[in-house]
Amino acid sequence: MSEIPKAYDPKQVEPRWYQAWSDAGCFHGTPQPAEGKSAYCVMIPPPNVTGILTMGHVLNNTIQDILVRRARLEGHEALWMPGTDHASIATQNKVEQALKKEGKHKRDLGREAFVQRTWEWSHEYGGTILKQLRALGASCDWERTAFTMDPGYVQAVLHSFVELYKRGYIYRGKRMVNWCPASQTALSDEEVEMRQQRGFMYRVRYEIVERPGEFIEINTTRPETIPGDTAVAFHPEDERYAHLKGCHVWRPLVREAIPLICDSSVDREFGSGTLKVTPAHDKVDYEVGLRHKLPIRDVLNPDGTLNELAGPGLAGLERFKGRKQASAMLKELGALIEEKPYENNIGYSERGGVPIEPRLTEQWWMRYPKIEEAKAAVRDGLVKFYPERWEKVYLHWLENIQDWCISRQLWWGQRIPVWYKKGADRNDSANWHVSIEGPADAQNWEQDEDVLDTWASSWLWPFATFGWPGESEKTRAELKFFYPTTDLVTGPDIIFFWVARMIMAGLEFMGEEKKTLTTEEIRERIPFKNVYFTGIIRDAQGRKMSKSLGNSPDPLDLISEYGADGLRFGIMSMAPKGQDILFSTERIEVGRNFCNKLWNASRFRQMSGPAGDNGSLGAITARLEAAKFDEYDQWILARTLTTVRECEENFRQYEFNPITQSLYAFFWGDFCDWYVEASKAKLQDESRKASCLAIQDFVLREVLLLLYPFCPHITEELWHRLGYGAEGAFMQNHALEGAAELEAALQAVGAVPVSTAVEQVEALKEVVGKARGLKVTYNLSANREVVFFYLADAAQAAILGAQNDVLKRLIGAKSIELKAVAPDGCPASPTPLGTFYLDLASAVDPVAERKRLGKELEQIDKAINGAEGKLNNESFTAKAPANVIDGVRLTLSTNREKRAEIERLLQALGG
Repeated sequence: MSEIPKAYDPKQVEPRWYQAWSDAGCFHGTPQPAEGKSAYCVMIPPPNVTGILTMGHVLNNTIQDILVRRARLEGHEALWMPGTDHASIATQNKVEQALKKEGKHKRDLGREAFVQRTWEWSHEYGGTILKQLRALGASCDWERTAFTMDPGYVQAVLHSFVELYKRGYIYRGKRMVNWCPASQTALSDEEVEMRQQRGFMYRVRYEIVERPGEFIEINTTRPETIPGDTAVAFHPEDERYAHLKGCHVWRPLVREAIPLICDSSVDREFGSGTLKVTPAHDKVDYEVGLRHKLPIRDVLNPDGTLNELAGPGLAGLERFKGRKQASAMLKELGALIEEKPYENNIGYSERGGVPIEPRLTEQWWMRYPKIEEAKAAVRDGLVKFYPERWEKVYLHWLENIQDWCISRQLWWGQRIPVWYKKGADRNDSANWHVSIEGPADAQNWEQDEDVLDTWASSWLWPFATFGWPGESEKTRAELKFFYPTTDLVTGPDIIFFWVARMIMAGLEFMGEEKKTLTTEEIRERIPFKNVYFTGIIRDAQGRKMSKSLGNSPDPLDLISEYGADGLRFGIMSMAPKGQDILFSTERIEVGRNFCNKLWNASRFRQMSGPAGDNGSLGAITARLEAAKFDEYDQWILARTLTTVRECEENFRQYEFNPITQSLYAFFWGDFCDWYVEASKAKLQDESRKASCLAIQDFVLREVLLLLYPFCPHITEELWHRLGYGAEGAFMQNHALEGAAELEAALQAVGAVPVSTAVEQVEALKEVVGKARGLKVTYNLSANREVVFFYLADAAQAAILGAQNDVLKRLIGAKSIELKAVAPDGCPASPTPLGTFYLDLASAVDPVAERKRLGKELEQIDKAINGAEGKLNNESFTAKAPANVIDGVRLTLSTNREKRAEIERLLQALGG
């Protein structure tokens, strides 16, 4: 135990304790814990190796740290597994940008040298975010830090591919994909974000071949793809075009006769009710093309430029320049009827940041395993979602699930373990060799150029990080102890990307191969038991925070200014479960101020007399002298138990925001503002001082333990400075007692709170609140010379009389006097212990106050006259909407009440 300095400096406290925890191995989880310890495990959502700390990371990782630290307090063997994702597209883009500055392209290096260059980049710049998480206080088991490109992890990914191929889930085929022209790779549907786009709708006419001079009109937002048209379609029940069945039209730009076809997918209500069918450039059109056996004309290159099939004038142009050029060419041909502004939703590559192109390419695909079991896991409550509403979203996606495109046209990542016979037909699986090691006679084979989708590695995260599929003793022990993991904290935006896929991966791989699973087998194989979905952090205008908008503060700057604990408490105080968060720097400031309040209160306790007992609940409660308790002692013990119960229940429900509110209200409001203030006289009474200090120790001890997961640095510091922690013993090693144990400890020394005493103090609190409210109303908050009167019955008067000195100090009053009759002209407020009156004459300059009230009365009279004039004006009452008239009437009534109150106050002031 050492003296608590006057001012709290997080820059001195936080790094010191984090280093102490790290040096002592506090964050390491082992599958061979002390006897009786059960497992608790959280897997970090691996941030991109290219990532830096954002406010979203602060929220997510603070919640994870709260859960892990709470678990350690509860006596669990806790493990928080850290790591990063190799982020194929994002990382490759970074390296390609660096090469571009050198005037080079990845092809100049070749695949092997480019991959080596990417490794060098990841070693130099990657993993920054993990270092930054330490500043936040994240208690990850850094000894276990994993990377999805670690050799062992890569082996796990390749093993899963080979196994799924053998089990019939993986196949190769030419299908329509989302194509990113910037990254030049396929994307899954989940990697495409829809954005509203302002563009143009073009109305174009196609001449009917069999009826020269007669035309059919189509509407399109993409005239540059017209050279890829292989048909024009209309609905088979659309009578407007029934006479054209079997006819053809001349395709503009690259002139060629293409058929008119009937297809029920055409929307008769959109535009002219016709559809230009471009099978190579639209998913719907592709399906139409399959049904009608249409040829496929792909007019785009992989980089989004138009190729030679687009024809003269368009070939070689970038696609959006090609759009303008196509419009001009159609106009020149007389085929463009109209070009008008149009807004629609466009799919954008999440990583490339450009509009995607539907494209027909050869890719590797996966049929999802264990879909029905994945539904059952959530539907039957084996995996619980918080908030629960996300269950419906999850189940809906599984009901409508599409095969997963798992190949990517990149060089950085886990290369697909498939080899093809050189010179042989790659579409014939007889010419494939699928294995991790590759064929023995490698010179006659060539490996697939593609890598696996990044999510095809991270879906194995909950068990591949333990060394799966290895059979070492360590891997078996750790999977047996820590798997299934306990909690997952993530964003709902990756519920499909990651959450659902991890569930299916666990069900498929964490046990013997089986076609179907029983409920008990599902329970054993699921990757986690609970999923907590965070909200999105938005700015004051409701916009999602992003670097591009410049509306997101740097978390490291906030830590520097407010401390990590201030940031953690502040961010949790504004984050209701599962709801979006409107960020406020003021709330972070509240977090810092709360830490300062905790520091100052602890310092006051230390200055009042010896504390300590090494945090022993029994030793502290043994110092309590129930016979010397007053109402405030009874009340604060009751409030402590209530707060502990509230926090316990909220932890069970993953309600972190209410915990911060409970702790703030209890510690700042009940303990500091009330109990400490009300007990100052007892600290001067040697006969009662020891018991009073024991109560303060009891409360402070519980506050520090409850607050520790949220603000670990300052609570650890105060725990030791107050003597609650033995030398070298950290808070996480302390066995956390629950409300039932605390109550039992109080009962053992006869210190059980009395309900009538608790009710009395709550009533006194309301009295003080009402009296302070009167002072605020009349701008007298800082005036401690005011006089109050009150009317009360005998029982109420007895309570108020006994508490007079305490009430004067808490209200900030010179005197509080009992009256037999209500004093004239004094503003009043009813309370549970009688009616309180503020004697304005004792608190203000009567002359100045009469002058002020007189001016206020003039303004109110003007407002009253104006409202009465409107309501007496038949023209106004006849034409104005009913809600406007009601508003004027309400304002008039309110102002009349104000006028009566001012006149009463003037009378009391002798005016």
